[in-house]
Amino acid sequence: TIAAIAADARFAAAYPGIAASAQGLATPQIRHLATLGGNLAQRSRCWYFRNPHIACLKKGGSDCPARNGNHLYSVAFDLGPCVAPHPSTMAAALLAYEATIITDRRSGLTVGDVLGDGSNGAADHALASGEMIKDVQLPPAVPGERALYKRAISRSHAEWPLVEVCARAVVLSGAFQFIRIAAGGIAPVPLRLSASEAVLHGALVSPANIADAASKAIAGARPLPMTGYKLDLLRGVVHDLLERLIA
Repeated sequence: TIAAIAADARFAAAYPGIAASAQGLATPQIRHLATLGGNLAQRSRCWYFRNPHIACLKKGGSDCPARNGNHLYSVAFDLGPCVAPHPSTMAAALLAYEATIITDRRSGLTVGDVLGDGSNGAADHALASGEMIKDVQLPPAVPGERALYKRAISRSHAEWPLVEVCARAVVLSGAFQFIRIAAGGIAPVPLRLSASEAVLHGALVSPANIADAASKAIAGARPLPMTGYKLDLLRGVVHDLLERLIA
């Protein structure tokens, strides 16, 4: 369960970003019942999808009603016909940790292999019908890693994230020797913020470099008319996490 991951001291020591993400997910009641596999393969939370009287793409409809409707909580990186952001917090964390996933039919799958690239608006994931997630494998722990998770939400408790980020770093001799940043809530799938990583890899720890990396977090963004605010949130969350990582 998510609660077991959140409470496990081995995760906190070796994979602090995964532990922090699990601790920040949903509510204690949900964390107690939800499993890692279930979190990865959960269905869309879009209110058009949840409405039994509306046939959206994910229910066999011909279009995405959110695109021309109320999409206040939808994507800021428009990658496909469906504009619902992927709801899995743990998917973003596992993407940052370059985890591999094993099902009852396939092995060695990346998070992208399981969730797709966002171009298929009719599906929540790329698993075949009846295919079950059996195992998640993590690479060896990175010595000296520090990692944090943060979400921006619209109310204080029990709320889905508008933007969420898991950031990892190794800082040696005043420079970023290792950096991974992944974000959720902004696209149909979780995204690695590779432009931000490129700014920091091997760079000196400085306010200017952190500010530059935060500004690059929105590289490639294509917000909808109502979701431009998410870009400000993404920049802010990345900037805050990086400052806290080096503190």
